[in-house]
Amino acid sequence: MKLKIISLFILCLTVVGLQAQIDRSKQPEPGPAPKINLGKPQSFTLNNGLKVMVVENHKLPRVRANLIIDNQPHSEGNKAGIKDLYSAMMGTGTTKKTKDEFNQRVDFLGANVSYGAESASARSLSKFFPEVLGLMAEGLLHPKFTQEEFEDQRDIILEGLKSGQKSAAFIASNASAALAYGKNHPYGEFASEESVNNIKLNDVKTYYQNYISPKNAYLVVVGDVDVADVKKLARKHFGSWSAGTPPNISLPKVQEAQYTQVNFIDLPNAVQSVLRLQNTIDLQMKDEDYFPVLVANQILGGSFGSYLNMNLREANGYTYGVRSSTGADKYASRFVVATSVRNAVSDSAIVESLKEINKIKSEKVSFEALNNAKNKFAGDFVLRLENPGTIADYAVNIETRDLSKDFYKQFLKKINAVTPEDILRVANKYYKTDNMQLVVVGKGSEVAENLENIKLNGKKIPVRYYDKHANPIEKPEYNKEVPEGMSVTDVYDAYIKAIGGEKAVKDINNISIKGSASVQGNPIKFIRVETADGKIKEETTMNGMVLNKNVFNGKSGYRSVQGQKMQYTEEDITETKESAGLFAELKANPDAKLIGIESVDGNDAYVVQEAEDTKAYYDTNTGLKVQEVTTISQAGQTMTNTTQLSNYKAVSGVKIPHSLSLSFGPQSVEMKVDEVKVNQNLTAEDFE
Repeated sequence: MKLKIISLFILCLTVVGLQAQIDRSKQPEPGPAPKINLGKPQSFTLNNGLKVMVVENHKLPRVRANLIIDNQPHSEGNKAGIKDLYSAMMGTGTTKKTKDEFNQRVDFLGANVSYGAESASARSLSKFFPEVLGLMAEGLLHPKFTQEEFEDQRDIILEGLKSGQKSAAFIASNASAALAYGKNHPYGEFASEESVNNIKLNDVKTYYQNYISPKNAYLVVVGDVDVADVKKLARKHFGSWSAGTPPNISLPKVQEAQYTQVNFIDLPNAVQSVLRLQNTIDLQMKDEDYFPVLVANQILGGSFGSYLNMNLREANGYTYGVRSSTGADKYASRFVVATSVRNAVSDSAIVESLKEINKIKSEKVSFEALNNAKNKFAGDFVLRLENPGTIADYAVNIETRDLSKDFYKQFLKKINAVTPEDILRVANKYYKTDNMQLVVVGKGSEVAENLENIKLNGKKIPVRYYDKHANPIEKPEYNKEVPEGMSVTDVYDAYIKAIGGEKAVKDINNISIKGSASVQGNPIKFIRVETADGKIKEETTMNGMVLNKNVFNGKSGYRSVQGQKMQYTEEDITETKESAGLFAELKANPDAKLIGIESVDGNDAYVVQEAEDTKAYYDTNTGLKVQEVTTISQAGQTMTNTTQLSNYKAVSGVKIPHSLSLSFGPQSVEMKVDEVKVNQNLTAEDFE
């Protein structure tokens, strides 16, 4: 008993002594960072300058090879898109094999070979790697640039650019870069339909000759291989690769914004505003500030529990998520806060974002937030080291980013040494709230007025207006008034007249439309058959498989989604009957209201509210219907589907749109009408 009492007494004294020595107002000294045993790849250099790095890992019979060309950024001017076309054409045949022969051989070996604007890669089982590496090299060193393939790939890129012009995220990505770096800087230019149409096949060939060179290239091989074998393969397949040193052109100086400003781009069909709060910075990985900046960004907007996400998502419900990034490119970088928010809270989201940025600039971060960020880096870093490819990737970074040889060995030590004072210092240095561009892409008629009333430090932030290509413009006119005396009936009458007239329209008893589209590279086919008395049949297929089907015979109907059949409810039947008919504009709609004039693709259009969740837009000059917008509410969430109609062509005297652009949420699909037939001999069996 006596021993127990003495032990307890000593324990109490120890606890009291420890409490007396701990000053909880100060951050505890960081413990030692985990010791990193970072392997080193074996490397050698070919006579032509190609540096090869090899990491042997025999746990699995797999190999990957990545070839990286470390070119200085260069401008493409009025032919922006050359690199996109070059990478699209690579792997589509060589001077030794046709496109089909090349792809079939890669597939037969169960491998993957791909190409980028300044890269190439291959993955395969180790027993096939010698041949697969040879195929990758053949595609890189002996490309077959044909006019036919050039035109095919150019058309695909143009189609993507056309679709992108309806996407707020796509426009924001391009425009924010152009506004940050300047359109004359390689990081600020972007491809447009005009620039891609300026490109000729010879431009692609010239790019290949100038910039695809072994002089600053790195071949990284990771997996179940021996260094000696890789040396033989590299010399065999890449030893003959010869090219001059790529041009070294001075880059234009990047200027920061003179003052904080809203840069607004109007996208009338936008259902959300896309925000990019940004400023340019001068930061590289080799700088001492790099590590405090990593931690500061993690706390501000790099994780779910960040300042920004806890405010905009959790506290206010403005967005599904918001993130910040702080670049460290060796040529030019920027700090960016990126998110998408409801139109109604676009201004509030900007105000709250600036509030959180100023918070990290003015208040020391808590010990808990700092330690959580450090622990996240430690966990991610150690996890990455389990991948043998990480060793090679880090080695390439050391070569191309001018890093010290022990950069990654010291990584966690440098992270662990970051203090709250360091966070304050770098936040004030790199998060420039007095020289920030607040880029907003959204629906001007709903957000512009509120954006003009945002204040920073008690003063209104000026708003500057731009088009989709980041060119400055005068403030557009939103919410134009409808001419006095104009009615829904006038709009409908103008539409019927524009498509062919009442007699021609009423002579049509049924319409059958067949069309096609592409979704994530998969071909889609669709057919819609509709009659004047309200029968409907719709079917969508992908690669011959029916994705969905919708049938209504005038009295009952059903929907089938991937084989799951659901009968129409009474409510479905009533709604379908109410909207039945080929041309709704022929019928009087007592609920329809003419609510304003808005811009659709740069042209004014009358807006008719046809129902609580449906709007139709009619061009004020041509009378044609150019857009339909439907709002869907489900499970407490609201989504807007937009269909743009264009390329009207006459069929039996009536103009029918032959191009449809569908936007639903962040997705966009371009649909082409391939065939239209009218007044066919339809029977009841056609609607079963």
